[in-house]
Amino acid sequence: MAHTCRGTISLTTAHIEVGDACHLVLTSGGRSYHLKATSDGESQRWVSALQQAKANASHMMHQSDDSGDEAPVPQPDRALTQGALKTLASKLDDLSTCNELIGKHGAALQRSLSELEDLRTATDGTDKLKTVNERATLFRITSNAMINACRDFLDVAETHSRRWQRALQYEREQRHHLEETIEQLAKQHNSLERAWREAPSTHPDGGERTQEGDASDENEDTEFFDAMEDSPAFITVTASDHTQHRRSGSNQSIMSGGLPNNEWSHNENDSGSNNVQLRRVRRSRIPNKPNYSLNLWSIMKNCIGKELSKIPMPVNFNEPLSMLQRLTEDLEYSDLLDRASRCESSLEQMCLVAAFSVSSYSTTIHRTAKPFNPLLGETYELDRLDDFGYRSICEQVSHHPPAAAHHVTSQRGWTLWQEITIDSKFRGKYISVMPLGCIHLQFHSSGNHYVWGKVTSTVHNIIVGKLWIDQSGDIEIVNHRTKDTCHLKFVPYSYFSRDLSRKVTGVVADSEGTAHHILSGTWDDKMESAKIVESSRGCGGSEGKQKTLYQTLQPKVLWKKYPLPENSENMHFFSSLALTLNEPEEGVAPTDSRLRPDQRLMEAGLWDEANAHKQRLEERQRLERRKREAQATQVLEEGQDIEGFQPLWFERRTDDSTGESTYVYRGGYWEAKDRQDWSQCPEIF
Repeated sequence: MAHTCRGTISLTTAHIEVGDACHLVLTSGGRSYHLKATSDGESQRWVSALQQAKANASHMMHQSDDSGDEAPVPQPDRALTQGALKTLASKLDDLSTCNELIGKHGAALQRSLSELEDLRTATDGTDKLKTVNERATLFRITSNAMINACRDFLDVAETHSRRWQRALQYEREQRHHLEETIEQLAKQHNSLERAWREAPSTHPDGGERTQEGDASDENEDTEFFDAMEDSPAFITVTASDHTQHRRSGSNQSIMSGGLPNNEWSHNENDSGSNNVQLRRVRRSRIPNKPNYSLNLWSIMKNCIGKELSKIPMPVNFNEPLSMLQRLTEDLEYSDLLDRASRCESSLEQMCLVAAFSVSSYSTTIHRTAKPFNPLLGETYELDRLDDFGYRSICEQVSHHPPAAAHHVTSQRGWTLWQEITIDSKFRGKYISVMPLGCIHLQFHSSGNHYVWGKVTSTVHNIIVGKLWIDQSGDIEIVNHRTKDTCHLKFVPYSYFSRDLSRKVTGVVADSEGTAHHILSGTWDDKMESAKIVESSRGCGGSEGKQKTLYQTLQPKVLWKKYPLPENSENMHFFSSLALTLNEPEEGVAPTDSRLRPDQRLMEAGLWDEANAHKQRLEERQRLERRKREAQATQVLEEGQDIEGFQPLWFERRTDDSTGESTYVYRGGYWEAKDRQDWSQCPEIF
């Protein structure tokens, strides 16, 4: 063979050994193959065929060696190289043996010549002369063997040296060609990204991109997909639909970024009246990230096995957002919930809710930096009633373990609330972040109440290499009113897997467990759904499991990721929404994350000053915790009930649907903002 393949051996250097009971052994380059024939006749035929093939291979190798250096050189076979090295070692052993014999016979010949000089009688001289002749003959034979062995060694070395030189030159040319190809691909990739950012949000034929695929009916072509063995089913599809770049109207002005932060745009209606609609133009960029070099491993190496929130970290490894703001960033694709609120079918609504649960991870693909740990009592509000129709409020309700409560009310027919506790561990080569808690979503018109959790996020290459993030685990979404379910599986990255990277699959089923929709896609790009029109039991899978064969309609795009803003690689890879989250805003609570000084200084690029403020805030928080512990001890000694930290805007209640105790919004924040009465807020910054 002219190329390397797993399991091949070089016949030119192979040793064929015939054993008993029709047993053959092929040995080459330290690898042995044991073969057994069914009869002596078949064994002999195999031996003859192998010996003939070995002779042909040796003949072809010599022809290749004699043809000159101009012939094309195949890639070097590892087994062939090992065989050549073994041959050279054997020749060296022969040379060593000849050298010992020459020394031995030469010494004997020298002794015989010395004895010949000391002879006194003619009789003794005849015997000694015969002995000298014998030993001289042995010395001559040994010397000739030494010369032949040297010639053989030199021939083998020169032969393989020419082959290795050609192979080395071939590898150098291949490496140079590969480097040029990678460089060209990198340039083309950058050009395509630039072209995509500059392209308008319409098709070349002038038609607008739509959020949903074309409607399918029962007469369309159907496709068949095998079910997964762990999850009920999965599909692989090609992109055919495009999603709208962003909500029209208000967001177009947001993306333009042409006005200062505090300016407002206004639009007059088409009828020409003087009614003016004010709309804030939000920022579309932040200062570029400074190029500070700092070794993460130098800080983390002594913290293996510790909880991440307890490891003191400089702001160099942070991004200028708090964990409360990252939690709010889950609303990037809130339009999915707006669409879901208008669905009459609870199963189709479940598909959109599942797509929303996946979309929250799309902003993390390049975001390996750590958000700021919120201080106890820190809050964050996001009021987007004017453009997106919702209001969001977060509060840090616990510091160890770190936990945040979140409440969102939308004028477009839904309410979302969640309490998330972050459990993070540093494992040496990677960091695992495991969000604990449930996300609740309720639609006003139908009363459908959905509950689900989050998957594990893992940051790899802590010690060496480029940091990269992966999401893995399962999400079970349950509609507690109709008992519909959706099982989503985030497939972890595997070097040996042929599956698409960052793959997500899922199945939507009704209360009876009957599957109705297949979901597929990736958590960093898009999700699609395909309606099941028929299902049947297929052939058996592994471990005795029986696969289910689903017949589906053409898939529809549920969600597609928005492209990142221009220059995002220098702005912490923030999305359009993330760029606005830390924008200064008047009238917010004094505990709002926007007012945190270390985070504000870090965003401005003043990292040394930010680190100094971060240490001051952390030391102040430690002092406050020690005060609370001392007060609790005193109260305990007095025999009274201990009352720990009480959040200002959230309180713990038992959920009627799940029966679990969780923090829910008690109300009052937006009323306090309208009055600008923040007298209850603690001074934490």
